[in-house]
Amino acid sequence: MTEGQYQSSIIKKLEKMFPGCVILKNDTQHHQGIPDLTILWKRYWAALEVKISADASTQPNQGYYVAQLDSMSFAAYIYPENEEEVLNALQQAFKPPRRARVSQS
Repeated sequence: MTEGQYQSSIIKKLEKMFPGCVILKNDTQHHQGIPDLTILWKRYWAALEVKISADASTQPNQGYYVAQLDSMSFAAYIYPENEEEVLNALQQAFKPPRRARVSQS
């Protein structure tokens, strides 16, 4: 499987997980190191850098942008070895905060 094929499979999974989401494929020529995908869903957003394996090489600035975007919302490297963990974390990040309960007297 190529990285492009893996990226396509991730996009399909994201579209099932988050119906109506918008997934943007980012132009690495415009901004070197920006993650491959931006996911927009309701009031949430996330960025994913897709890799074919855990030991795949990274490009300059990728670590910087993944860390910076993760501090703003959610961003991560995703590859087959951590896919389930990252998708679970993304689902948690996209959950609305629980409303406080007010006791009724």
